[in-house]
Amino acid sequence: MRIQEIMTPNVRMVRPEQTVAEAAKVMAEEDLGFLPVSNDEKLVGIITDRDITVRVIAEGRDGRALIGDVMSDHVKYCYADQSVDEVIANMGDIQVRRLPVVSREKRLVGVVSLADAALKHTPEAAGEALNDVVEPGGQHSQTK
Repeated sequence: MRIQEIMTPNVRMVRPEQTVAEAAKVMAEEDLGFLPVSNDEKLVGIITDRDITVRVIAEGRDGRALIGDVMSDHVKYCYADQSVDEVIANMGDIQVRRLPVVSREKRLVGVVSLADAALKHTPEAAGEALNDVVEPGGQHSQTK
């Protein structure tokens, strides 16, 4: 099974020059915790509800902060034609619950989550990856 078979297409995106308040509003309206950041069709970053909490609120900034100043710009992604098992294992290794999905031309075509994998592929594989994701530390730790 390929990622394109389980991913969520038609992803809502924001731009780096938009404000964090605008991103938070989109997140609230669409019940999202993760938004890809694009500059035209190129994926340039990710902003999460955690980014807003840690890089905006905790640092005393307000909603007028620009997304480009607080987003994660080291973007991990997968390809639409990769196998689900390979991507799920990678998600556990890099400790993320969701990944942008790109075409081989690096155009954003969707997002895949461990929930997608659990619902549409194998719950056991998604569970193993989630177990790895929740291990303390890793590249997303705020205590480094």
